[in-house]
Amino acid sequence: MNTDNLKFKPYTRHTIRESPQWEKLTEEQRESVTVVSRVLPFRVNPYVMDELIDWDNIPDDPIYRLTFPHRDMLKPHEYEVLRDLVLSDKDEQKIEHRVREIRMRMNPHPAGQMTHNVPYLDGRPLSGLQHKYRETVLFFPKAGQSCHAYCTFCFRWPQFVGMDELKFDAKDASELVEYLKRHKDVTDILITGGDPMVMNTRALAAYIEPLLAPELSHIYNIRIGTKSVAYWPHRFVSDKDADDVLRLFEKVVASGKNLALMGHYNHPAELRTSIAQQAVRRIVSTGATLRMQAPLIRHINEDPAGWAELWTTGVKLGAIPYYMFVERDTGPSHYFELPLAKAYEVFQAAYKQVSGLARTVRGPSMSAHPGKVVIDGIVTLGGEKVFALQFLQARNADWVRKPFYAKFDSKATWFDQLVPAFGEDKFFFQESSPSPREEEAFEHRIPLTALKRMRETQTGSHLGVS
Repeated sequence: MNTDNLKFKPYTRHTIRESPQWEKLTEEQRESVTVVSRVLPFRVNPYVMDELIDWDNIPDDPIYRLTFPHRDMLKPHEYEVLRDLVLSDKDEQKIEHRVREIRMRMNPHPAGQMTHNVPYLDGRPLSGLQHKYRETVLFFPKAGQSCHAYCTFCFRWPQFVGMDELKFDAKDASELVEYLKRHKDVTDILITGGDPMVMNTRALAAYIEPLLAPELSHIYNIRIGTKSVAYWPHRFVSDKDADDVLRLFEKVVASGKNLALMGHYNHPAELRTSIAQQAVRRIVSTGATLRMQAPLIRHINEDPAGWAELWTTGVKLGAIPYYMFVERDTGPSHYFELPLAKAYEVFQAAYKQVSGLARTVRGPSMSAHPGKVVIDGIVTLGGEKVFALQFLQARNADWVRKPFYAKFDSKATWFDQLVPAFGEDKFFFQESSPSPREEEAFEHRIPLTALKRMRETQTGSHLGVS
């Protein structure tokens, strides 16, 4: 089927029954979609349904598992209770109460996003920004807080389910610009969501063009986090303003700044279609760069050969392999997570299959509370089997690229499950009090009262593992 000129039409839990593929699902699969989509966001589109999912292989098709809810994404008791409420009781108040209980159990904002990453301006929290690392500010435009389709594993799922008190969004770029004027050490802006590429070009330009002002000359890199390259490549090829968005990219590049699209590709199937490959070529033709990143997810992309195909295809098209992440400890993580030892095994097996041009990729990396921690290896030192670790990014820049070791744990799936190796009581970054440099950095970013609250809520260091 030629889908190059396909019209975008989202299917949600309210409208999925209108899709032709609904009849391909068993009664049990339909029930799972109906029940679990009350808790987790659900949204697909005709391109994903027609081109990416192999309907002869459901429920095991990886793109189906990537986009359609499954009952095992909830705990058995949670599913049973919610199923009875949704299908039999049908009391919306009871359903909403139960749904909220489940969501709050799912660690809706991991790694201190809400409590430690929100910066302040003149004593006011900026709910549309996050500033975790010195050089990089994350910006959440209000108009970009949805996606062309939702991933079932998504760690930003609270953005999409109506939990307004847990959302990050900014109406316009004015507060971002003012904040950046006062923070000359920031060089990178990551426009994220949701997916900023759901916006039309005019709306996207309203957020990007203010960043080109002369007084923000210290901003070297503008990044856009997007899944559209995989779920709706038409955005760059055949949408009515596809050419306009490419002209916007050219304008950013012509201003002297680097524009980088951080493309989320979870499976090689997402880069096999002709229109997906055409989208990559059109993006890089503007002078922008396209970097490829994704988490390692059980049921979806555990095969090292798939990662090698994805990275190799990307390089051939002009994209840059960037990160293999570890699935975060949020949402239905029990369904998707893999042991860290397995993650390293998959990464190493994929890495050795590709050429040097694809070995720009880093991983497996955990975006944990103190920073991005990469597993460099599993080794035996002094008779003890350990994980060799380091920070690729950190709340304190002095921690970056400083090797440290954790005791090997074959069952650990996340950083805070690890303990120091060699009988040490704590990792090097878990000191009892912050250094003067750390203190100064945080005082510039937030009020002292907020810093005091942060310390009071931490065990050990206010910059340690949460």
